[in-house]
Amino acid sequence: MTPTIVIVGRPNVGKSTLFNRLARRRLAIVHDKPGVTRDRKEAPAVIGSRDVTLIDTAGLEEAPPDTIAARMTTGSERAVDLADLVLFVIDGRAGLTPSDEHFAAWLRRKGRPVILVVNKAEGKGGAGGVSDAFSLGLGDPIPVSAEHGEGFGDLHEAVEAALGPAPETDEAETEGEAGTERPLRLAIIGRPNAGKSTLVNRLLGEERMLTGPEPGITRDSIATPWRDAEGRLVRLVDTAGLRKRARVVDSLEKMSTGETVQALKEAEIVVLVLDALAPMEGQDLSIATLAEREGRAIVLALNKWDLVPAKERDAARRVLTDRLQTSLAQLKGIPIVTLSALSGMGVEKLMPAVWKTYAAWNTRIATGALNRWFEGATTRHPPPLVEGRRLKLRYITQAKARPPTFVIFGTRSEQLPDGYARYLLNSIRDDFDLQGVPIRLNLRGTKNPYADGDGGG
Repeated sequence: MTPTIVIVGRPNVGKSTLFNRLARRRLAIVHDKPGVTRDRKEAPAVIGSRDVTLIDTAGLEEAPPDTIAARMTTGSERAVDLADLVLFVIDGRAGLTPSDEHFAAWLRRKGRPVILVVNKAEGKGGAGGVSDAFSLGLGDPIPVSAEHGEGFGDLHEAVEAALGPAPETDEAETEGEAGTERPLRLAIIGRPNAGKSTLVNRLLGEERMLTGPEPGITRDSIATPWRDAEGRLVRLVDTAGLRKRARVVDSLEKMSTGETVQALKEAEIVVLVLDALAPMEGQDLSIATLAEREGRAIVLALNKWDLVPAKERDAARRVLTDRLQTSLAQLKGIPIVTLSALSGMGVEKLMPAVWKTYAAWNTRIATGALNRWFEGATTRHPPPLVEGRRLKLRYITQAKARPPTFVIFGTRSEQLPDGYARYLLNSIRDDFDLQGVPIRLNLRGTKNPYADGDGGG
């Protein structure tokens, strides 16, 4: 098991910049505005000769209860409780503050090993902060510049010394790691305040993500490894809410939106969380359409279902189904799971629907079975006439899965009308149980060698 290193400090001292630098890639959003990081973010890293798990945290603040700042600090405290080593970061240019002193004393009481990191220590402006840091009683401070990459040799040495040498592993262990189980990549997407983070917390069984009545709490895309009730490994990604593009003007929100879209593209399955009191609005359809365009399978989680009166639930489902049939026909049969993330009602139905959809998304159909189906489908409903002549569709094959992609070959098949192509797609979906996943259909015609006028002479 790799040791866990947690990065803490008050807001805007450069924790996320340090996290990105140690992880050697940009994972956390960095912005001049204080308090950008609100949830713990994890990443594997190598520091010195040690493989470690890095955790970036929200800023530590003294704040009244029931505020976002207080909930953020509580999340950071939980992370410290998990730490094998804490990197306590202060701002060298700003010098020591009462908050730094308060949280340094708090860390000493926690009894965790701590390395004091003075960030922004480059140049004369940071020298005073390094001198003052000795008074915190946390050992010799390590001056660094996370932005410019200065001082990291000393930091790596200090981390390695604090953690000690890596334990020896035998050959059998190494072979086991080489065959590590690959997780299902599952992204939780939706509009702001639909209940995405509450759903993630419910699935994880802990208050891992910051939640509250305020919309737009989540800013980063937060990936968490998790095993479901059947013990299957999942990389669960909570994301920031997606609003209409025209409403996104703040630079920080633009960065959050970019992170969410990237998480969607990297996912295999997308759970689109809908608010049952206002389901499938225009923005929900836009998100679903984006996921389909990217070839991602979708499961709809109709959240806050417990707030819909029992006598109105049948009508609410019919309205949603009708909206899907008219506006999202390319994902016919998309699974809908009604649940309440807050109370837990119906949440146990979500992962079975996800795994069923994942299996359909991975489906491969044998060419023989596919062509027997193709012959039946084209016999029942022959291809139409185009320019007075019937198209000759000869055979079909599956080019790939994830999503299922099929190629039809035949004379002038590229001229196949859209309506007939939809008939074939819907027949494939129904006959091979590919409900709710994107399907691609490519058409390959027989090229006339004399069409360009250079057939020889």
